[in-house]
Amino acid sequence: MKVYHGDILTCNEESRVCSWLVEDKGKILFAGDRLPDQYREAETVDLGSRALCPSFVDTHLHFASMALFNSGVNVMDARSNREIQQRLTEIISGGVEPDGGTSGSGKQNIIAFGASPHSVEEKRLLNREELDEVSQERGIMVVKYDGHACIVNTALLKKLPEGIKKLRGYNPESGEMNQEAFFAVSDYISGSIPVSELVRSMQRAIDYMAERGIGMIHTVSGVGFPRDLDVDMERFIGHSARSGFQMRLFFQTMDTGKVHRRKLPRIGGCFITALDGCFGSVDAALTSPYQNSSSCGVLYYSDEEVTEFCKKANREGLQIELHAIGDAAFNQATRALKSALDDFPREDHRHGIIHACLPTEEGLDICSRYSIQIPLQTSFIDWPQEPAEYLRGILGEREAKLNPLRSFVDRGIRISAGSDAPCTDPAPMHWIHSACNHPVRDQALTVQEALRTATWEGCRASFDEQERGSLEEGKIADMVILEKNPYKTPVSELKDISVEKLILQGKEYRKQNRHWITSLLKGMVSRRKI
Repeated sequence: MKVYHGDILTCNEESRVCSWLVEDKGKILFAGDRLPDQYREAETVDLGSRALCPSFVDTHLHFASMALFNSGVNVMDARSNREIQQRLTEIISGGVEPDGGTSGSGKQNIIAFGASPHSVEEKRLLNREELDEVSQERGIMVVKYDGHACIVNTALLKKLPEGIKKLRGYNPESGEMNQEAFFAVSDYISGSIPVSELVRSMQRAIDYMAERGIGMIHTVSGVGFPRDLDVDMERFIGHSARSGFQMRLFFQTMDTGKVHRRKLPRIGGCFITALDGCFGSVDAALTSPYQNSSSCGVLYYSDEEVTEFCKKANREGLQIELHAIGDAAFNQATRALKSALDDFPREDHRHGIIHACLPTEEGLDICSRYSIQIPLQTSFIDWPQEPAEYLRGILGEREAKLNPLRSFVDRGIRISAGSDAPCTDPAPMHWIHSACNHPVRDQALTVQEALRTATWEGCRASFDEQERGSLEEGKIADMVILEKNPYKTPVSELKDISVEKLILQGKEYRKQNRHWITSLLKGMVSRRKI
């Protein structure tokens, strides 16, 4: 038994702050302002100027990809292509190890992630020739920040299967691989990595998120790995994760049979279930053309195709998520989900639209009336990889309408927070900071609202709110100690609040250090919720 005394941020419906919390055997026995006499002799943790809140939930990330790229070379903060070249050269020369202690793909190939044409001085992606300057022997794959494209050098180009040359998006001259060719290159790279290294990368990724106070993730998987290996590996690792770390898995497919065979209750995400592209590639689907262009982006599916998929998945009792960034895609998603729920009403479906960067009035009305939730990414606000000046250049005045947080909340639409990792870093205090410092001031959230999006709303998004997400009597003691109370911190300084400790099921988090074979075997036989 342990007693916590200080600022207890419960994140319950009233965002109550209390002074005492009692935990025993992983459950919360009491949370209130006056400690009952029977607990006065228990070990007490005095929080002082610190604060206790529920552990964070990342409601949208690509876990296997994030684990793989996190073990490679992160170049998101590079401000020139020359700097990217230098970092890769240091890796190859043996002078510096990547953050994860591995090249990301064994000894032969090197993976870097996070290149953006919008955050480097050259204002373009580097190309094959520039990667050849780094190495003509080692294969190099530099993945674009949005996870939709990559650049490869000649050494890797020569290793790729012959069939990739026939795929859409294959550009050997520049080395840039888009669309089908990008996924095929990803399959090749991930298929060349030993299972032992994949497992260790996933374990390190969980530890990385735990350091930031994340105790639960919603991962969307089913792309970039041959034979849906990422889905099965995540199932096994999620089942066997130590310290009470929780994983909820969405299968990115339109084949409901694949989901049922794995006994998963959820379907959707990005890629196969993405309705449009992204602003970085100027292919997010818009209702009117981009600035100085005749293009409205791309809708990947017809309305009929999306609607039939949603009807089928909804009738089969699955929870659906769809990727929609542009306003045309948002309209398509809301109409399809509305049609599915009109066809087969479900009172508590928890269907969602990921990103929803540029919603419409029509779509917001549907979300409100049909209880469609939004797992969004506030880290896209003032994102260095996709800065405001770039977005204004392609969207014009529509840039000011992006990520309208207050509009969602005021309509009663549930929103939860996530990173879309590896696209952005899983950093919950940064999500909260961005939500409270929205560049359009009347779209900002209060600190209490923003903290709930990263805790209780995240648990609710996967039907976990009865057990987790708030610090209330009877719930599981998944908690975070913050170095200071965000409710008492100026909103301009929220991002600087550090996580001191993650506590899951009442115990301090321990690293995922099981042997990789043990982790897989335990995961194969476990019936733990995922």
